[in-house]
Amino acid sequence: MDRIIIRGGQRLAGRLPISGAKNAVLTLMPCALLTDGKLTLSNLPRLADVDSFGHLLNELGATTKVARGAGDEFGRVMTIDANRIASTVAPYDIVRKMRASILVLGPLLARAGEATVSLPGGCAIGNRPIDLHLKALEALGAEIELAAGYVRAIAPEGGLKGGRIVFPVVSVGATENALMAAVLAKGETIIDNAAREPEITDLCNCLVAMGAEIEGIGSERLIIHGKDRLHGADYRVMPDRIEAGSYACAAAITGGELELAGARAEDMQAILDGLILAGAEVKVTESGITVAAERRLKALTLSTAPFPAFPTDMQAQFMAMLALADGASVLTETIFENRYMHVPELARMGADIQVRGRTAVVRGVDQLRGAEVMATDLRASMSLVLAGLAAEGETQVHRVYHLDRGYERLETKLSQVGADIERAGGD
Repeated sequence: MDRIIIRGGQRLAGRLPISGAKNAVLTLMPCALLTDGKLTLSNLPRLADVDSFGHLLNELGATTKVARGAGDEFGRVMTIDANRIASTVAPYDIVRKMRASILVLGPLLARAGEATVSLPGGCAIGNRPIDLHLKALEALGAEIELAAGYVRAIAPEGGLKGGRIVFPVVSVGATENALMAAVLAKGETIIDNAAREPEITDLCNCLVAMGAEIEGIGSERLIIHGKDRLHGADYRVMPDRIEAGSYACAAAITGGELELAGARAEDMQAILDGLILAGAEVKVTESGITVAAERRLKALTLSTAPFPAFPTDMQAQFMAMLALADGASVLTETIFENRYMHVPELARMGADIQVRGRTAVVRGVDQLRGAEVMATDLRASMSLVLAGLAAEGETQVHRVYHLDRGYERLETKLSQVGADIERAGGD
């Protein structure tokens, strides 16, 4: 396996382009299953998860063509043609690689009337049941059966019917599956306590471009008026707010200054607020966001929560950044119960972190030291890279396949702004 080697202590400065959002594109790709027309997605990031999802769509009978995006430094264009659905089974050997595979369930059920999807895999960051997905589809008339590690869903005769879905807790994935199923259901569907993440808005906008009728976009109540069919569309994937936030932390932890080209402040205000409270300078420009830090950062108290609050996907990166801050920071993880697996690895680099339940106390130290560390999940991987950028000496991050799931050409982008970083084979 590959590893990332970082020789720390370099101040990062320059322009760093932000790629299309991983968490958006993995929701937009299954939209192609809702139409016999072609869905073309631009600003597509080059990620392992995107490739895996493409393989899954191929397994279901869709064709996928990828080309280089005109004028995009990193982005690509993918055209998906699901005119013919050859299979309604999403097999274990593909689905086990990423949790987002469950998002073919709603579209397949809505268009083909049935779907059999393996229970999903992904990062081991805690229990993430899909019961909310299944209850939402049952509210639209689906019959659900769980057997041998698979979910089998069957629509009633005549197809799914509009209904009322009330989520007891906010769920991004369940909201996405419910939305994609509801756009082809007969009649009106109301989704209450819907997730409000920017990626949900991106999904809604893409569905509208395909002919769907959705009210309340961006709010916790979505009203969907089902259509008999959707058509193809061209759609540009939103910029990745988590990638932008991660590189913002890279600027701050190295005392540097980065222009995050293409980043949208409205998608990541809680992240920017945290950076400002920690002492970083944040400027919103016409082309993106600039983040700079000249002095030692200050300690913070943060708690993760659904959008628009501070995102769980940024907790690990902020922890690495705050490991060098002045004072004791308190981070509380309310979304996933097992999202502190990066703590022992940061401790190997000299970080002073104590975890009690869902709360971590990070006491800032004067210096981190390079070490060999092991990535445990996607965002934890990035926290180790951030620590390595600021650490004294050499850091080797193993299991970087986690990084490849969510960060496009990370070592290339960081090298371009001054990092001493390289990828090496053998692990």
